[in-house]
Amino acid sequence: MIEQLRLLSTLSRRQKVALQIVVDTGLILFCFLAAMAIRLESFEFLYNLKIWLPVSISAGVAIGAFWLAGLYRTLVRFVTGKILTSIAKGVLVFAITLFVTNSLLTSGIPRSVPIISGLLLLLAIGGLRFAVRQVFRKPMQVTKRPVVIYGAGEAGLELLNSLFHGRDYTPIAFVDDDCHLQGLTISGFPVYSPQAISKLTEEAALEVVLLAMPNLSHSRRREIFTSLESMSLEVKTIPGLSDIISGKAKISELRNVTAEDLLGRDAVAPNEKLLKRTITGKVVMVTGAGGSIGSELCRQILAQRPEELILYEISEYALYSIEQELREMAKTLGSPTKLIPVLGSVQNAKRLETAIKAFKIQTIYHAAAYKHVPLVEENVVEGIRNNVFGTLTIARLAHENSVTSFILISTDKAVRPTNVMGATKRIAELICQAFAQDGSATNFSMVRFGNVLGSSGSVIPRFRSQIEAGGPVTVTHPDINRYFMTIPEASQLVIQAGAMASGGDVFVLDMGDPVRIADLAVTMVKLHGLTPYFVDHPDEVAPEEGDIPICFTGLRKGEKLYEELLIGNNPQATEHPRVMSAKEIAMSPEQLLPFLNRLLEACKSFDLIAIRQILSELPLEYTPLEKQLTDLVWEASRKSEPAERQAEITRISQ
Repeated sequence: MIEQLRLLSTLSRRQKVALQIVVDTGLILFCFLAAMAIRLESFEFLYNLKIWLPVSISAGVAIGAFWLAGLYRTLVRFVTGKILTSIAKGVLVFAITLFVTNSLLTSGIPRSVPIISGLLLLLAIGGLRFAVRQVFRKPMQVTKRPVVIYGAGEAGLELLNSLFHGRDYTPIAFVDDDCHLQGLTISGFPVYSPQAISKLTEEAALEVVLLAMPNLSHSRRREIFTSLESMSLEVKTIPGLSDIISGKAKISELRNVTAEDLLGRDAVAPNEKLLKRTITGKVVMVTGAGGSIGSELCRQILAQRPEELILYEISEYALYSIEQELREMAKTLGSPTKLIPVLGSVQNAKRLETAIKAFKIQTIYHAAAYKHVPLVEENVVEGIRNNVFGTLTIARLAHENSVTSFILISTDKAVRPTNVMGATKRIAELICQAFAQDGSATNFSMVRFGNVLGSSGSVIPRFRSQIEAGGPVTVTHPDINRYFMTIPEASQLVIQAGAMASGGDVFVLDMGDPVRIADLAVTMVKLHGLTPYFVDHPDEVAPEEGDIPICFTGLRKGEKLYEELLIGNNPQATEHPRVMSAKEIAMSPEQLLPFLNRLLEACKSFDLIAIRQILSELPLEYTPLEKQLTDLVWEASRKSEPAERQAEITRISQ
């Protein structure tokens, strides 16, 4: 059989079409003869030569109808149920033509024969094509992995058809939560309850479960994965409903279930008035426009149709990437927004001032910051210059030029910081609070939240790359936990929070429950269909215990076990259920400015001892985990000093 299939596969397209026409013509004649025999219960009609002319005419017209309906443009090995429409059209034309020609020529064919032969022809031509399709597919299925499709709805059926055309998976059954579907057969495959998956795993060597439920809630998705965890099955999913509707993805584009799918929450419907209040029809600037948060802010802002959107970014590549993406998005949305890419640093006061005045900016989202904790711990001076004095520069210019709204993107690490990055973001909050106290025409506000899923430097992309490399997956501490939120949700809440500001507000986003990072690592390994196990050293391997080792490496510089979102314990509710308002310690400009002047001088002279002293004096509740600050450049320059000077610096720093 395989040899015959290979022979058919070698035929040209024209030869294959000719073969189909010959076979279909033979089926037409056979079905007509069968219908006559059924109706007359004998074969004496064969001697009636008058019947052959209407049959010949009808057969020729039917073949033409099949051609026009597209039957011969469809590859037999890839036919689906939609082909029955083309066949039905041709069969209907055949039956009508046979009835009309018989009536005109008075050939003696019984009036019921066109109907009987039409039904037989529909079954014969359709059945033959599906039979040939099945024969073609069997050799391909030998190397395919058996899968169960979770979801027997429209998406499940579309996925089933796409699997037939692929070379990776062979479906063995459907699984669905709907008890009314369980026990039925859909497209030849039985529908089971979710509890039957373990039995299917044993009996059919099931390896993969495909989630075909694009509008599935995050909570239900978590429940399904939890139920599959113990079976060591690989879980893949079709794209989300929004991506399918927008045309960004197709149902057939399977991907692994990600940590983002499981950690994300079901969205709360946004307040459209809040989304538009500081954006629609206005000139908006986003600093750090090419970063993880900045780029998503730009996407959300563009959807609200500002008059102009200024993308302010220091990285040329990041700016180019987000600009190109937004231009495509603007075309899709039909947005009239003018996109203006501006290269520049937030520390460059002249560049910022010129941009603010030239474009008459009304709203600023300040997302530009160095945020990677260990890197800032090793580059203290530059971290302070960018996060503190970059914020001071743009906040002052917003104040002086009467920008309507200024929203600072802050972090949970600003709460009782144990690292320089968190301390710099808390000082940035103090700067905005100080300008708000100074009777500024600009409405200053700050939005504080935790980690966002999939951002640059996030633990999730790192875990993913480690798993794909075969491990080990490295976690700093068994008990470390973090708050997580998806980038789109965080950005949408930032916009709504900024719209509620009255001046000097510190908004805190509801991040849900904290996630234990060790549990996250285990979950991500299992999501890939692999078995995790724990080792004491990154080089240790024990294949008999599992597939991917997980190792604890110790806390990094400035890293603490638990993050907080509030300094005080008095959050107030706002118009949005996931945004709270906090009253935090603030300083007047007169109180804050002397500290900032001292901090700037300490940065200029690379005086880490003075920097640490100033951070301790400010109301930050800064409690560093390290005995002394370090800076890679400072350390290198100190080593170049004479021995006596090195000893003096060491003594002072201690």
